[in-house]
Amino acid sequence: MVTIRKMSSLSAPNVTSTDLNAEVFEKLARARLLAEPPLINGTHASGDDDLNPDAGIFSSDVRHAAVLIPIVAHAPLSVILTERTGHLSSHAGQIAFPGGKVETDDASPMAAAVREAREEIALDGSFIEPLGYLPTYRTGTGFIITPSVALVRPGFHLVPDPAEVADIFEVPFQFLMNEANHKIDSRTWRGNERRFYAMPYGERYIWGATAGIIRALYRRLFSA
Repeated sequence: MVTIRKMSSLSAPNVTSTDLNAEVFEKLARARLLAEPPLINGTHASGDDDLNPDAGIFSSDVRHAAVLIPIVAHAPLSVILTERTGHLSSHAGQIAFPGGKVETDDASPMAAAVREAREEIALDGSFIEPLGYLPTYRTGTGFIITPSVALVRPGFHLVPDPAEVADIFEVPFQFLMNEANHKIDSRTWRGNERRFYAMPYGERYIWGATAGIIRALYRRLFSA
């Protein structure tokens, strides 16, 4: 069973993204993240409408998903991301966190995210220390996503599931938590211009819901 350890009387350390090592990050995350899963039918703290408040982009067909935000306890910290295969029916070729649909037999969104990480990239659960949740993120394609944050101990061996994952790579956590790297881009979608966050990293173009969730993590940790 995947559980989140609760720490009593924990206050958030006053740090910036440049100060973080694994120990300080864990204290910060446990202090500022949600220890319990957010309500799916509650208020969504962020979503694809953040930059498109009047666009009416949401689908009425709502599906619940969970993603794992795996922070690797390297020095410096890094984040595991995947590139989805080009033949998938949705979000083909995009950069994404490991994750997927929350099944009825998943004990929690964190359990679903850990399961999906095992299935997609063979990340063994014994390397994962769950830290907490972000509030849900709603996408224009009808997903309500519960972002589940975890610290990952080095020493794992990742293998992509070729049916879903074309590549696995890591991005420095400090790069993603630097607001100067949070760009705003736009594309035409369903006949309307849609704005979204983007975080280009070398040849990788991190955008859409993944970039939006990274932005939400930044705000939760460093703008709270």
